Amino acid sequence: MSGTAGEAGPRPGGVLRLRGRVFGPGRHAVMGVVNRTPDSFYDQGATFAFEAALRAADAAVRNGADIIDVGGVKAGYGDEVSPEEEIGRTAPFVAELRARHPGVVISVDTWRARVGEECLRAGADLINDTWAGADPDLARVAAEGGAGLVCSHSGGLGPRTDPHRAHYADVAADVVATVTGLAERAVGLGVAPDRVLIDPTHDFGKNTYHSLELTRRLGELADTGWPVLVAVSNKDFIGEALDAPLTDRLAGTLAVLAVSAWEGARVFRVHDVGAARAALDAVAAVAPPAEETAGRSGSAGPNV
Repeated sequence: MSGTAGEAGPRPGGVLRLRGRVFGPGRHAVMGVVNRTPDSFYDQGATFAFEAALRAADAAVRNGADIIDVGGVKAGYGDEVSPEEEIGRTAPFVAELRARHPGVVISVDTWRARVGEECLRAGADLINDTWAGADPDLARVAAEGGAGLVCSHSGGLGPRTDPHRAHYADVAADVVATVTGLAERAVGLGVAPDRVLIDPTHDFGKNTYHSLELTRRLGELADTGWPVLVAVSNKDFIGEALDAPLTDRLAGTLAVLAVSAWEGARVFRVHDVGAARAALDAVAAVAPPAEETAGRSGSAGPNV
């Protein structure tokens, strides 16, 4: 891999294309979460069983999900999960989901190239790498499979590592530099520019102050030209900001989603698809037409 990856192709012109679907300016895509794990932080294994996971995916599609994000390993500390076990939890489920919902975009949440490869073969369209290229082959797998890729920021932490005394001179600048570098590398390896997203990755390698600051300054990521994904649903920074337990963070989540949409985020990874869809549709109704805000960096209005 040469040092000129960023010269390999143009940045996307405000359009995201996945599985023949086009998400252009002004379009908010909702990504519904289905965790095939027994110990996920939010649902504590409610969708670990195959049939339960299918029911959750079906409900998400009915409620307006554009994308279903399938995960096989808890993000934080927990029991070790081998690549074989992760594949067993995700690839057969992806295959069944593809058969049931041929038009939905399927994402797999993994940092492992081998898992990503097996899930793409099963019918996935997007690899959601929440650990910032910890496996450098993952971008190559996305390129060879014609898939999309989410490029994230973890503050240099390895997979499943919690932050401890995280410090940045400027957290937004650090995030922008990292995710755009990963996006340019992915394009250099052959991922289509209009299939690349960037994710500031709230709470990964960050404390509550950092996650709130990133939300305030999300427009700086949108201004890079890459479609921005936010995964804030029920996260700890919302709980700490509101002194709210895990079971009482929906209102805070919807508020942060609305702010993120106004600041230019395009894809929203959520647990409650119906509520998120309604909140984002309300933002879209209030926002001026996309052509009125195109190219207005730093404006008070939305950059959607």
